[in-house]
Parts: sequence; structure tokens; C-alpha cells
Amino acid sequence: MHDNDNLTIERPTFVTHLECAMEGDHYAADQVHNLSKAGKPLLVRYDLAGVKKALTKDALAQRPGDMWRYRELLPVRKCKDIVSLGEVTTPLIRLPKLGAKLGGGEIIVKDEGRLPTGSFKARGLVMAVSMGKALGIKHMAMPTNGNAGAALAAYATSCGIKTTIFCPADTPEVNVSEIELQGATVYRVNGYIDDCGKIVGEGKAKVGWFDTSTLKEPYRIEGKKTMGLELAEQLGWDVPDVIFYPTGGGTGLIGMWKAFDELEKIGFIGSKRPRMVAVQASGCAPMVRAYEAGTEHATRWEDAHTIASGIRVPQAIGDFLILRAVRESKGFAIAVDDDKISAALNEVAREEGLLLCPEGAATYAAYKESLADGRVSKTDRVMLFNCATGLKYPLPPVTRTLDRHKPIDYSQF
Repeated sequence: MHDNDNLTIERPTFVTHLECAMEGDHYAADQVHNLSKAGKPLLVRYDLAGVKKALTKDALAQRPGDMWRYRELLPVRKCKDIVSLGEVTTPLIRLPKLGAKLGGGEIIVKDEGRLPTGSFKARGLVMAVSMGKALGIKHMAMPTNGNAGAALAAYATSCGIKTTIFCPADTPEVNVSEIELQGATVYRVNGYIDDCGKIVGEGKAKVGWFDTSTLKEPYRIEGKKTMGLELAEQLGWDVPDVIFYPTGGGTGLIGMWKAFDELEKIGFIGSKRPRMVAVQASGCAPMVRAYEAGTEHATRWEDAHTIASGIRVPQAIGDFLILRAVRESKGFAIAVDDDKISAALNEVAREEGLLLCPEGAATYAAYKESLADGRVSKTDRVMLFNCATGLKYPLPPVTRTLDRHKPIDYSQF
């Protein structure tokens, strides 16, 4: 086995068509698509009976540990179109001290900050860009709260695709800088991410770029789906009892739900499913409001605000898919306050040594609240998703100093 076998050995491919997530009508594979005729996301469908015959758990176990090991369940057909910066299998990190402190249940973090560009956005954008390359797209544009734009810029630059990216004016400086440094042209916009999305949508006809917005192209879901494939394999082809997922556009939650369905159909897992919990911030919680109201769609959240910028998405085009996954899994949607997000980030770092991003910290805060109010039990094995490295975000200042030219009082240490 060589470390790049997944990128260089041709595998059989099984994509059959694309399907409107709302209406179910079919669209041809291997053609450029955005939304369906109904204006809804398109989902990639596979000949899963064919996959079942072609792929075994033993064969999979012999492959290098990266997200391209699942090629039979991915849309990129030819090795020459794979655009990779090293999409490693992300680790599962146990939090035993906090588990004991809270009374028992196993708490596991899937740390997506280990991926290229430091976030789980790499999974979705590597797939979108690889398919863009395969389909001959020359210019891609997208709105971003930061991490997605960085991933698009990196992957597109690596294969010569031009990128134009729009972000809210208050996007963290590190994100704006890395987007520009990695080859994109980035603009700050006086609005939210959906305001940026309107600019991208309007520019599609006027500029000719491809709209790479969340769920407005079919392939980011397929990249994010690998979180579910990977998680099940890491747990010995089992699934956790509950997944707490930081939810903005919700591509990862939708993708994992799709992954579990496909894994069951190829015989890799059974019918057991984790309860899917959509975690949002109290200052931007359209999914929580829709879940509690029993509606299938979420209305736009006005005056959105939170320190967890990655989940500050006032309106998501895949709202009905998020809510379906939550309800079908007997999960729920929950919002947590910014002060609890900050406290959770500090607690995990100081107790376990794991630096979460604010969005990841929101999942721990949500777990604590859910444990306290009985929505999850102390016997549940829970999976928290840390979606980016905490090093991308402002950290608390340290002002403690020593003057080496003066006597040092060693009793203070």
C-alpha cells in the first residue's frame, strides 16, 4: 500500500443520476447543475447494489486513511480530477474527565480541525472543486462566514480555477487573510452571509461564475457525507447514540444522514441511527424555531448575532432536509447562549487540553444543557463535532510577566 493509492488507483464508479431533494425528479449525472427546477438542492444517487458487490469492509481496511478511501460512494469518477491537499481521517478524542464530572456518559469529539485549511469545510469544498474541474468550470464564487471561503480558495487555486468570494464585513481577520493569500479575490460586504449569497446569485448571469453556495451545487454534501462514513468505520461499523452538530447551512448534518442510509443499503451497518441534534446559537436559531413550531421550513432570522460566526446563517436553503433528519432520527434542535459557548470552550480547554472552535464549543454547551433537562441520558454515547481548529479564533490574552534582572520569588510558582 502506498500513501496516495486512493488518489492514483482508478476505482469503479456508481453515480447514476441527481435527484431533487424536494420533488424527487431526476437530472443527468456528469453535467453542470445548480438547484433543481423547483429551486431545491440536488442529491447525488448511486447504484448501491453495485457498490455492495464491489466494496467490502476488508478491502476498505487495506486502503490509506483519508477521505478518498470511499471512492465507490463518491462522485469523482477519474483520478485525474481529484484535487487533494491531504484530507486525513480526523481523530475521535474522548473527554473522560468531563464525562466523569457530568456523571458518566461517554463524550467523544470528532476533531475536524485537523483537515486542510483547518476546518471541515475542506471535505465539502474538495468535492465541489474536484467536480468543478471534472466538468470544466473555470470560475467559482461563493458567500462565506470564513472557513468555507478559505477551503474553496485553496482547492480552486491548486487546480487553476478562479475564485471570487464575498464575506460579511465582520468575518474574522484570519479567515479573510487566508482566503486572499490562497489565491481568491475576497470582498467584505456590509451584511450577513445570505446577503453575500444574493450577490453571488445575481452575478451568475452577469459574470458567468459558478454559484458554489451551500447546497446550491450537489457535491458539497457528498464531501461532508464522508464524516458519517468515517465515523461509522472508526466505531467498528457502529454509530453513536447522539450526534451534536453545529448547524448553519447544515450540509454536514444532511450529508451524514445520507451516509448512514447508504451504509445500511450496502450492508455495512444495520438500521440503528444516532439521534441528530442541530445545535445553533441563541442569537441565530432559525432551525430551532422551526423545529419547535413543527414546520418544515425555517423563516429568516433577523438581526443574527453570535460569537460562533460559522453558524450565523439567518436562512438555509436546505432547511427542510435538516429538519427531516432531526425529526426522523428522533433528535431535536437546541440553541445555546454566547456566554455558555465561551464557558464551554474554556472548560474543555482547561479540563481536557482540547482547544475547540466556538461552533464546536456550542455542541458541548448544548450537550450539558440536554443532559441537565433529560433530553439525553448519562448512558448515551455522544459525538460532538468540532468543526475547525480553535487557533483560527481570538484567544484570551496572557499578561503575566517576569523580569529576569530582578530577584525571582520562586514561592509564587
